[in-house]
Amino acid sequence: MSTANRYRIVIRCPVCGEKYILRGKRNEQGEYETGFKQCVCGNEDQLIVEANPE
Repeated sequence: MSTANRYRIVIRCPVCGEKYILRGKRNEQGEYETGFKQCVCGNEDQLIVEANPE
């Protein structure tokens, strides 16, 4: 995997305040793929996602 295609993804949960730092890449739909499904509090929808190229 080339580092030019990778992103540093920060996911924050406004419900419980948890913060996740992951690596991922963009798919054809323009979404970031990290394997992240839900926060530990069960929140799946109200997530704040920030992405920066590595």
